[in-house]
Order: sequence, then structure tokens, then C-alpha cells
Amino acid sequence: MTGRELVKAAMRREKVERIPWVPFVGVHGGQLIHVNAIDYLRSADYMLAGMDKAVELYQPDGLPIVFDLQIEAEILGCHLEWANENPPAVVSHPLASGARLDDLPLPHPDAGRLPTILDAARRARKNHADVALYGLITGPFTLALHLLGTDIFMKMILESDAVVEIFSFTKMVAKTMADYYIDAGCDVIALVDPMTSQIGPEQFRQFVTAPVTDIFAHIRQRGALSSFFVCGHAQQNVEAMCECKPDNVSVDENIPLEFIRDVALERGVSFGGNMQLTVVLLFGSPEDARRHAIDCMDIGGHTGYILAPGCDLPYATPVDNLVAVATVVHDREQREMPRMPEGTAQKQNILDMSEYGKTDKVVVDIITLDSEACAPCQYMVESVKAIAPQFENIVEWREHKIKHSDSLQFMTSLMVKNIPTICIDGQITFVSRIPPKEELIAAIQKRIYEKLRYKIRTQKGRLLIFAKSRQECDQVKPVIKQAMRELGAMVEIVEIYDEKEMLTYGVITTPAVIVANYKIKSEGSAPAVAAVKEWLKEIV
Repeated sequence: MTGRELVKAAMRREKVERIPWVPFVGVHGGQLIHVNAIDYLRSADYMLAGMDKAVELYQPDGLPIVFDLQIEAEILGCHLEWANENPPAVVSHPLASGARLDDLPLPHPDAGRLPTILDAARRARKNHADVALYGLITGPFTLALHLLGTDIFMKMILESDAVVEIFSFTKMVAKTMADYYIDAGCDVIALVDPMTSQIGPEQFRQFVTAPVTDIFAHIRQRGALSSFFVCGHAQQNVEAMCECKPDNVSVDENIPLEFIRDVALERGVSFGGNMQLTVVLLFGSPEDARRHAIDCMDIGGHTGYILAPGCDLPYATPVDNLVAVATVVHDREQREMPRMPEGTAQKQNILDMSEYGKTDKVVVDIITLDSEACAPCQYMVESVKAIAPQFENIVEWREHKIKHSDSLQFMTSLMVKNIPTICIDGQITFVSRIPPKEELIAAIQKRIYEKLRYKIRTQKGRLLIFAKSRQECDQVKPVIKQAMRELGAMVEIVEIYDEKEMLTYGVITTPAVIVANYKIKSEGSAPAVAAVKEWLKEIV
């Protein structure tokens, strides 16, 4: 069987002689031909050259034409911010800026970058007759979010009819795009809707099921196969995804492969995924990639499974790692070799985070794949960025893109398992869920209050007044009390008249005032000797 035939057979859940391999070569194709993502995504010649090189190096059974979830959004009026190693990111939302849904036209084949992409698809069909071609379309939810912004989450609660209307439009956009890709020769239409990972099954069935089911029925009527591609922590929605009747569901490493296998096959749907993008493919060695591919194939089996990375391959993914996967896929002897000891991929130096978040400011960390390349990551970062000005000089926020090894180490050290995730002062707070504005503000305010309360409790102090007589003491007390009233701070006042005790404090002339600060350094357990030494240095 050709690779194209293998992919189709797997999607029909037929037992295959070899598990098909579909590397999602998006902007990584630019790296293969030494051009940046900006130029790559605007040139049919570059896209085709990238696919040609990927076929030569990786021996794929299937390939996407392009992996860019902003194509439709750009046509519909969203402004994009471009990057050298990622697809562009949406930075404006027409429906949030006053545009009406009726003002937005369905994509025309000559609109935006569509002529370039469809030209690449038609030429790729001629060049690679034995490779299954994937046309990727933006799912209704993700496109709706591009058009409206994060306000959509509140509207789902308060204005559900308006959201249903938006989804009806984005469904028509998806069906239109599917037609263009099918006409250009694509075998599989992959509906990529990562934002569905941000909602639960109830909202999924309320808003997503109907339009997506209709899209898959349309693709089936056109004689093509379909895949429902969701990245992120979407495990709660896998059953609902299968109910939409796609031919295939594909997921990333956030969902255990065993889980997706069992749920999908039981419901008559094939499945794909979920090779680890960063830990293995980006930062691991060829041996890590080889071993991980074998593990995935052992779990997936020869019926209904397609080996693939969990999402669009990072631009800088080492070629040798993907070649190692391709070798394992095509060489039975490689698959049957004894498993080698673990390589470098799983070894991370863990940071000591026990003191993290103990500074005066509240630190909000957003752990992402990359907000420039991942829609849920982008909108989670935007949600934090939008409320940050309300906490000026009180809150600091940072994004940690796990495409970088130091961010991956940070993620591991905080024991974050899913992305995107928001941590507040090192505490995991929102996991793979973009919080509504009010909920995010409340979580930050709660932490500010906890810090303030802790600071007050651990920084008790007293004012010591040293005097030889009551009269001498009364000269000082009114001044102190007035100062406390004007400051709004109440501090315990201790009067000391014993001359021997005065000498222990070094007081010779009276009246004298000493400020005594007390800070709790340890509670609930005996402190370490090293810690006590540091405390003593502060007072001797």
C-alpha cells in the first residue's frame, strides 16, 4: 500500500501492515529550505519546496499543505502580527471593534493568502501522488474567538443566542474552506479547533456539536475524510468530539494515548497523535525520538491509529529527530530492537521553588507552548495582559514558552502538567482554561490579601520607651500616639523604667525610644541550622 492508502485505511479503522506516519510540517518546512515563517507562509513556491524536502527526509504517509489557523481570520478582517519562527497571531477582533456579522463575507478563493495556499495544494497533489494531503481549516470555536476575542466566554453565558449565530457563520466559513481544499486535491480535511479545550462537555454540546457535526457530514458528502484536531487539555471532551462523527480525532500530549484509543475506537472513530513536541522532538535526541515513537506505536496498534506529533512541529525541530522517527516507522528491525536506556529528553534539573512567590509583588506566570503559535496560549496571555494595568506596581506577569529549555525546566519545577496554565506566586491556578476577567481579578486580589495578611502577621513590632520617671515618659507618649493616629497604624508601646534593663539595650540617656521589629522566621517545625545562621546575621 502507498502511504496515501495507508492513511485512508487507518482512518477507516482497517488493520494495516504498517502504522502510517503524518508529521505536521507547518512552518518547520521553512527551516528545511532556510527561509523564515513570514516568507514561507506567503509563497506557494516555498511551501511546495518545504513539502518536497519533508517527503525526501521524513518519508511521510501524509502531510498538511499548511498549518496556520489565521488564514480565515485574516480574510475576515483580523489584523495579524507576524513572527520569523511561528505562524502569525491574531491581534484584533472585528466583532469586538464594531463590525457586524452581516458585514463579514464568506472567503472567496481569490481572498487573502488563499490563492497561494491552493496553488501549493494543487502542485503538491501532482508532485506527491502517494502522500495523503491534509487541508487544515480553522474550527468554528477558534475562528469565533478570533473574530470576537475573549468576550465570547462571557457571551456564552449571558448571550448564548448571539454566540450560536456567530458559530453558524464560522461553520459556513469552514465548509467553504473544506470545499476549496477538496477541489485542490486534498484527501483529509482536518478541522483544527484548539479553543474547545477551554470549555467542558456541557458547553461543547451546547455550542460546538451541531456546527461541527454538520461540517463533518459535508466533508463526507464531498467524498473526503475528516479529522477533528484539538490540542490542549481536552480530555473531558473526547467523547463529545467522537459524537460529532469525524473519521479521526487527533490530540496532543495533554491526553494519554491509551485514553484516546479506547474512547475513539469504541465509538467507531480512528485516532492520531500524540508525540511530545518539546521534551522529545524539540529538545530530545534521535534515540529519544526513536524510543518515543515505538512507545506510541505499541499503544496505538495497527488498527485505526496514525502516528503524528501532537501539533504543528516547532520551526527549529532537529531534522535528525524526525528522521529517527521515520526510520522506525519504515524499518521493522528498528522497531524490534531492544529498548535503549532513557536518553536526555526526560532529564530536567528541578529548581528549588520552595521560596517562590515570597517577594512583595504577586507574580503571575503563564506557561504556554508559545502564544505566537498556539491559540489557547495566545488568549490566556491576553487575558492576563488585559487586567495587569489594574494592579500596576503590585503584580508582575511573565510568559514561559516551553519551546525554550529554561521554560520547560520552570514548568517541570512547578509540577505543571498541562498547557496553557496560569500560576499565581507559584501555585497552579487555572489549568488549560482561560478564566473570565472577573475570576482572574478575584484570584489575584485573593493572593494580594493573603500576602498582606502574612506580612502584617510576620512583621509585628513594638515601641520601647525608656524613662527614669513617669513624667519623663509622658513627654514622649503623646508624640507617638499622634504619629500613630496620623498614620493609621497601631503599635504596642512598652514603658521601661529599670536602669539595669536600659543598659542591656545600650540606653544611657533618657527619654529614649527604640523600635523593636519581630518577624516570624519559622513555624510548625524545627528550622535548619543554615537558616538560623542567616537569621542571626541580621541581628548581630
